[in-house]
Amino acid sequence: MMLELDCGNSLIKWRLIEHDGSVRQAGSTESATQLVTDLQGLAPALRDCRLVSVRTEQETAALVATLRELFAIEPRCAQPARELAGVRNGYGDYHKLGLDRWLALVGAYHLQHRACLVLDLGTAITADFVTHDGTHLGGYICPGMPLMRKQLRIHTSRIRYDDTEAQMALHDFSPGQCTAEAVERGCLLMLQGFAQAQQQLAQQYFGSDFEVFLTGGDAELVLPVLPGARTVPDLVFVGLALACP
Repeated sequence: MMLELDCGNSLIKWRLIEHDGSVRQAGSTESATQLVTDLQGLAPALRDCRLVSVRTEQETAALVATLRELFAIEPRCAQPARELAGVRNGYGDYHKLGLDRWLALVGAYHLQHRACLVLDLGTAITADFVTHDGTHLGGYICPGMPLMRKQLRIHTSRIRYDDTEAQMALHDFSPGQCTAEAVERGCLLMLQGFAQAQQQLAQQYFGSDFEVFLTGGDAELVLPVLPGARTVPDLVFVGLALACP
Protein backbone atom coordinates (compact mmCIF):
# COMPACT_ATOMS: atom_id res chain seq x y z
CA MET A 1 0.00 0.00 0.00
CA MET A 2 0.93 3.63 -0.53
CA LEU A 3 0.88 6.04 2.41
CA GLU A 4 0.00 9.63 1.45
CA LEU A 5 0.52 12.52 3.86
CA ASP A 6 -0.58 16.15 3.74
CA CYS A 7 1.26 17.83 6.61
CA GLY A 8 -0.51 21.15 7.09
CA ASN A 9 -0.07 23.83 9.72
CA SER A 10 -2.85 22.45 11.94
CA LEU A 11 -3.37 18.83 10.92
CA ILE A 12 -1.56 15.93 9.31
CA LYS A 13 -4.01 14.27 6.93
CA TRP A 14 -3.22 10.74 5.81
CA ARG A 15 -4.66 8.02 3.66
CA LEU A 16 -3.69 4.53 2.53
CA ILE A 17 -3.95 3.76 -1.19
CA GLU A 18 -4.32 0.27 -2.64
CA HIS A 19 -2.53 -0.79 -5.83
CA ASP A 20 -5.68 -0.10 -7.84
CA GLY A 21 -5.82 3.49 -6.56
CA SER A 22 -8.72 2.99 -4.16
CA VAL A 23 -8.57 4.52 -0.68
CA ARG A 24 -8.44 1.81 1.97
CA GLN A 25 -8.28 4.04 5.05
CA ALA A 26 -7.92 7.73 5.90
CA GLY A 27 -7.63 9.98 8.92
CA SER A 28 -6.09 13.10 10.39
CA THR A 29 -4.13 14.01 13.49
CA GLU A 30 -2.40 17.03 14.99
CA SER A 31 1.02 15.48 15.66
CA ALA A 32 3.58 13.19 14.09
CA THR A 33 3.60 11.14 17.30
CA GLN A 34 -0.11 10.42 17.03
CA LEU A 35 0.28 9.66 13.33
CA VAL A 36 2.78 6.90 14.10
CA THR A 37 0.37 5.52 16.71
CA ASP A 38 -2.48 5.54 14.20
CA LEU A 39 -0.36 3.65 11.67
CA GLN A 40 0.91 1.00 14.06
CA GLY A 41 0.15 -2.49 12.82
CA LEU A 42 0.25 -1.45 9.18
CA ALA A 43 4.02 -1.66 8.74
CA PRO A 44 4.03 -4.98 6.83
CA ALA A 45 1.55 -3.60 4.28
CA LEU A 46 3.27 -0.27 3.60
CA ARG A 47 5.44 -0.26 0.49
CA ASP A 48 5.74 3.40 -0.45
CA CYS A 49 5.08 6.90 0.86
CA ARG A 50 4.69 10.34 -0.67
CA LEU A 51 4.08 13.51 1.26
CA VAL A 52 3.67 17.25 1.06
CA SER A 53 4.57 19.41 4.05
CA VAL A 54 4.28 23.09 4.90
CA ARG A 55 5.76 22.50 8.34
CA THR A 56 9.31 23.54 9.19
CA GLU A 57 12.21 21.77 7.55
CA GLN A 58 13.17 20.34 10.94
CA GLU A 59 9.68 18.94 11.58
CA THR A 60 9.45 17.46 8.10
CA ALA A 61 12.93 15.91 8.30
CA ALA A 62 12.11 14.37 11.68
CA LEU A 63 8.89 12.86 10.34
CA VAL A 64 10.66 11.44 7.28
CA ALA A 65 13.33 9.88 9.52
CA THR A 66 10.68 8.33 11.77
CA LEU A 67 8.78 6.82 8.86
CA ARG A 68 12.00 5.49 7.37
CA GLU A 69 13.02 3.87 10.67
CA LEU A 70 9.69 2.42 11.78
CA PHE A 71 8.20 1.34 8.47
CA ALA A 72 11.28 0.71 6.30
CA ILE A 73 9.99 3.01 3.56
CA GLU A 74 11.64 5.96 1.82
CA PRO A 75 9.16 8.85 1.76
CA ARG A 76 9.17 11.01 -1.37
CA CYS A 77 8.54 14.68 -0.65
CA ALA A 78 6.85 17.06 -3.10
CA GLN A 79 9.12 19.96 -4.09
CA PRO A 80 8.46 23.45 -5.46
CA ALA A 81 8.32 23.62 -9.24
CA ARG A 82 8.12 26.25 -11.94
CA GLU A 83 5.77 23.96 -13.90
CA LEU A 84 3.90 20.76 -13.13
CA ALA A 85 1.34 18.74 -15.10
CA GLY A 86 0.72 21.57 -17.54
CA VAL A 87 0.38 24.31 -14.90
CA ARG A 88 2.85 27.21 -14.71
CA ASN A 89 3.51 28.64 -11.26
CA GLY A 90 2.40 32.27 -11.04
CA TYR A 91 4.76 33.40 -8.29
CA GLY A 92 7.85 35.41 -9.24
CA ASP A 93 9.80 33.17 -6.85
CA TYR A 94 8.01 29.87 -7.24
CA HIS A 95 9.69 28.46 -4.13
CA LYS A 96 7.58 30.78 -1.99
CA LEU A 97 4.18 29.49 -3.06
CA GLY A 98 2.90 27.13 -0.34
CA LEU A 99 3.28 23.55 -1.50
CA ASP A 100 -0.18 22.46 -0.40
CA ARG A 101 -1.69 25.42 -2.23
CA TRP A 102 0.37 24.64 -5.35
CA LEU A 103 -0.63 20.98 -5.39
CA ALA A 104 -4.31 21.85 -4.88
CA LEU A 105 -4.42 24.16 -7.90
CA VAL A 106 -2.43 21.70 -10.03
CA GLY A 107 -4.83 18.96 -8.97
CA ALA A 108 -7.85 21.08 -9.85
CA TYR A 109 -6.56 21.88 -13.33
CA HIS A 110 -5.69 18.23 -13.90
CA LEU A 111 -9.26 17.18 -13.10
CA GLN A 112 -10.89 19.59 -15.53
CA HIS A 113 -8.28 21.05 -17.95
CA ARG A 114 -10.10 24.35 -18.09
CA ALA A 115 -9.95 27.69 -16.31
CA CYS A 116 -10.60 27.33 -12.62
CA LEU A 117 -10.92 29.12 -9.30
CA VAL A 118 -9.59 27.05 -6.39
CA LEU A 119 -10.78 27.92 -2.88
CA ASP A 120 -9.13 26.11 0.03
CA LEU A 121 -11.10 26.85 3.19
CA GLY A 122 -9.12 25.79 6.22
CA THR A 123 -7.33 27.59 9.04
CA ALA A 124 -6.52 30.19 6.41
CA ILE A 125 -8.41 30.67 3.15
CA THR A 126 -6.57 30.68 -0.16
CA ALA A 127 -7.96 31.53 -3.57
CA ASP A 128 -6.08 30.78 -6.78
CA PHE A 129 -6.87 31.44 -10.44
CA VAL A 130 -5.71 29.21 -13.29
CA THR A 131 -6.34 30.08 -16.95
CA HIS A 132 -7.53 27.76 -19.74
CA ASP A 133 -3.95 27.11 -20.81
CA GLY A 134 -2.69 26.31 -17.30
CA THR A 135 -1.22 29.69 -16.33
CA HIS A 136 -1.51 30.36 -12.62
CA LEU A 137 -2.42 34.04 -12.28
CA GLY A 138 -1.79 34.14 -8.52
CA GLY A 139 -4.30 34.46 -5.74
CA TYR A 140 -5.34 35.73 -2.33
CA ILE A 141 -4.93 34.66 1.29
CA CYS A 142 -7.05 35.67 4.26
CA PRO A 143 -7.96 34.26 7.70
CA GLY A 144 -10.38 31.35 7.78
CA MET A 145 -13.08 30.72 10.35
CA PRO A 146 -10.70 29.21 12.94
CA LEU A 147 -8.31 32.18 12.74
CA MET A 148 -11.05 34.80 12.81
CA ARG A 149 -12.64 33.13 15.83
CA LYS A 150 -9.31 32.76 17.60
CA GLN A 151 -8.27 36.37 17.08
CA LEU A 152 -11.55 37.67 18.46
CA ARG A 153 -11.19 35.47 21.52
CA ILE A 154 -7.60 36.54 22.09
CA HIS A 155 -8.02 40.28 21.61
CA THR A 156 -11.50 40.77 23.08
CA SER A 157 -11.71 39.99 26.79
CA ARG A 158 -15.46 39.34 26.94
CA ILE A 159 -15.76 37.00 23.96
CA ARG A 160 -15.82 33.58 25.58
CA TYR A 161 -17.80 30.56 24.40
CA ASP A 162 -17.09 26.90 23.69
CA ASP A 163 -17.15 24.83 20.51
CA THR A 164 -20.64 23.49 21.20
CA GLU A 165 -22.01 27.02 21.33
CA ALA A 166 -20.14 27.82 18.12
CA GLN A 167 -21.79 24.92 16.29
CA MET A 168 -25.24 25.77 17.61
CA ALA A 169 -24.83 29.39 16.51
CA LEU A 170 -24.57 28.35 12.85
CA HIS A 171 -27.96 26.67 12.78
CA ASP A 172 -29.51 30.06 11.99
CA PHE A 173 -28.24 33.19 10.25
CA SER A 174 -30.41 35.91 11.71
CA PRO A 175 -28.71 38.70 13.70
CA GLY A 176 -27.05 37.16 16.75
CA GLN A 177 -28.75 37.53 20.11
CA CYS A 178 -25.76 36.36 22.13
CA THR A 179 -22.00 36.72 21.70
CA ALA A 180 -21.46 33.26 20.20
CA GLU A 181 -24.17 33.83 17.59
CA ALA A 182 -22.91 37.33 16.74
CA VAL A 183 -19.29 36.18 16.28
CA GLU A 184 -19.95 32.93 14.44
CA ARG A 185 -22.51 34.38 12.06
CA GLY A 186 -20.41 37.49 11.47
CA CYS A 187 -17.35 35.38 10.61
CA LEU A 188 -19.44 33.17 8.34
CA LEU A 189 -20.75 36.18 6.44
CA MET A 190 -17.15 37.33 5.93
CA LEU A 191 -16.19 33.85 4.72
CA GLN A 192 -19.08 33.68 2.27
CA GLY A 193 -18.54 37.26 1.10
CA PHE A 194 -14.90 36.50 0.33
CA ALA A 195 -15.89 33.41 -1.65
CA GLN A 196 -18.46 35.35 -3.66
CA ALA A 197 -15.94 38.12 -4.37
CA GLN A 198 -13.49 35.52 -5.74
CA GLN A 199 -16.16 34.10 -8.02
CA GLN A 200 -16.90 37.59 -9.33
CA LEU A 201 -13.19 38.13 -10.05
CA ALA A 202 -13.04 34.79 -11.86
CA GLN A 203 -15.96 35.89 -14.03
CA GLN A 204 -14.02 39.03 -14.96
CA TYR A 205 -10.99 36.94 -15.95
CA PHE A 206 -12.68 33.93 -17.56
CA GLY A 207 -16.22 34.91 -18.43
CA SER A 208 -18.61 32.06 -17.71
CA ASP A 209 -16.30 29.25 -18.82
CA PHE A 210 -14.56 28.19 -15.61
CA GLU A 211 -14.89 25.70 -12.77
CA VAL A 212 -14.97 26.53 -9.05
CA PHE A 213 -13.26 23.98 -6.82
CA LEU A 214 -13.76 23.90 -3.06
CA THR A 215 -11.55 22.04 -0.63
CA GLY A 216 -10.65 22.29 3.05
CA GLY A 217 -12.60 21.69 6.24
CA ASP A 218 -15.01 24.62 5.85
CA ALA A 219 -15.85 24.09 2.18
CA GLU A 220 -19.45 23.17 3.04
CA LEU A 221 -19.99 26.61 4.61
CA VAL A 222 -19.70 28.41 1.27
CA LEU A 223 -21.66 25.96 -0.88
CA PRO A 224 -24.93 27.85 -0.27
CA VAL A 225 -23.48 30.96 -1.98
CA LEU A 226 -21.54 29.04 -4.67
CA PRO A 227 -24.15 26.48 -5.75
CA GLY A 228 -22.31 25.36 -8.89
CA ALA A 229 -18.99 24.71 -7.15
CA ARG A 230 -17.35 21.28 -7.11
CA THR A 231 -16.21 20.04 -3.68
CA VAL A 232 -13.07 17.86 -3.71
CA PRO A 233 -11.92 17.17 -0.13
CA ASP A 234 -8.66 15.47 -1.18
CA LEU A 235 -7.59 17.98 -3.83
CA VAL A 236 -4.06 18.27 -2.42
CA PHE A 237 -3.64 14.51 -2.77
CA VAL A 238 -4.64 14.74 -6.45
CA GLY A 239 -1.74 17.14 -6.98
CA LEU A 240 0.58 15.09 -4.79
CA ALA A 241 0.12 12.06 -7.04
CA LEU A 242 1.23 14.21 -9.99
CA ALA A 243 4.24 15.60 -8.14
CA CYS A 244 5.37 12.19 -6.85
CA PRO A 245 4.00 9.60 -9.30
